[in-house]
Amino acid sequence: MNPTIERAAHGEREAMAQLVAEHYPVVFRFCARRLGHDLAEDAAQETFITVQSRLKRFEERSTFQTWLLGIANNHCRNLARKHRIEISFRHIWKEGQDTGESQLVDRELLRKAILALSTEHREAVVMHEIEGLNYDEIAAVLNIPSGTVKSRLFHAFRMLRRTLSPAQEVTL
Repeated sequence: MNPTIERAAHGEREAMAQLVAEHYPVVFRFCARRLGHDLAEDAAQETFITVQSRLKRFEERSTFQTWLLGIANNHCRNLARKHRIEISFRHIWKEGQDTGESQLVDRELLRKAILALSTEHREAVVMHEIEGLNYDEIAAVLNIPSGTVKSRLFHAFRMLRRTLSPAQEVTL
């Protein structure tokens, strides 16, 4: 086990602070994509409170980050239910955000196409394409079989291609 995780699991405050400092930005972005910035801070904080109480039970069946994002995902779902909002991934990109990269498909069209997917398909696409998780990591975060992740991504990409195929390419 990672020495920092082990020390944090045994109650060492400095080690826990180091884990939070290392992983908070990833957890916050993960939560913000699901809930928006207002609720993301609450979800991220609740995630690390849960991590602190459950760290001794971390069995390394997945990476620490995958385990952490699974906890964050549960907190996002709970907060969405509590505030009666749907996790829609509306916050994938800020409006007007320009990365300076060449774009083949208009970002707004892509955002709308992703929002048109079912929640399960959106979740898989965002985790895979935006957060960079592989099939097994997504499966661990969502607590579903890897084959289900592959199926969701296959169907989501097929739907996205259908939705975006009539879209005009942006000329560079």
